[in-house]
Amino acid sequence: MASAAPNMGLPLLYNQLEPISSQQHGTKKVRGLPALPAVANVHAVPLTVDEFGLAQRHYPIIFSAGDDPVPLALMGLNEGVNTFINAEGQMIDRHAYVPAYMRRYPFLLARLDPQGDELSLCVDPTANAVGDFEDGQPLFDGDQPSDATKAILQFCEQFEEAGQRTGMFMAEIKKAGLLMDGEVAIQPEGAEQPFIYRGFQMIDEEKLRDLRGDELRKMNQSGLLPLMFAHLFSLSQTREIFARQVEQGKGPINQGNPAPQPVEA
Repeated sequence: MASAAPNMGLPLLYNQLEPISSQQHGTKKVRGLPALPAVANVHAVPLTVDEFGLAQRHYPIIFSAGDDPVPLALMGLNEGVNTFINAEGQMIDRHAYVPAYMRRYPFLLARLDPQGDELSLCVDPTANAVGDFEDGQPLFDGDQPSDATKAILQFCEQFEEAGQRTGMFMAEIKKAGLLMDGEVAIQPEGAEQPFIYRGFQMIDEEKLRDLRGDELRKMNQSGLLPLMFAHLFSLSQTREIFARQVEQGKGPINQGNPAPQPVEA
């Protein structure tokens, strides 16, 4: 979940990164993005553990495949399908929770010096959120960050901190050997065979039940156990996502559809 540096592979949604500075952006203004068209074709969005409680009510929470898995909010069951965002990039259901990853865009904190530890506030200039606009809020008050910039910076810092907590959570469940290859089978009414979705990871409930009492108590006290249950409870939303795809005309055509593919955070 750590932010990528500008000269490295960019995170999901980001096309370019430009450091915010008074020299370059002293007279620029920032305005909100009414839509995120790029998300319309994204079926899974990175999620932090801080969001599990809210996200579980709307999305299946899964873990990406590979050796360094990250939590993902599943917004569609097939690659390129998002059942919560329309073609214009707007939320279809205004009451659905919007992941912080989407709300943070087009800003993020990035290391400009790969050898250093300092993080700098950057923006994706292709998002058209910063520019010489008549409307919007100034990024700077003289040579000092404006209140708007301070608020953006604070949100990005909170996201980074949540990302660190997420990394610790993932390290703990991997250490405990609780991750397994996931599989979801959905049997629509009238279908001869179920649709099978793979390509992700999930908590192994059997291993979780078999943990010793002292291990479970430690996980509960550290806050890990509620997060794992939030993930497991959220998986029931998979059927709802399938139904949304069918209602929107994005449902699977052939039996044995390809599984959701892991998304790089």
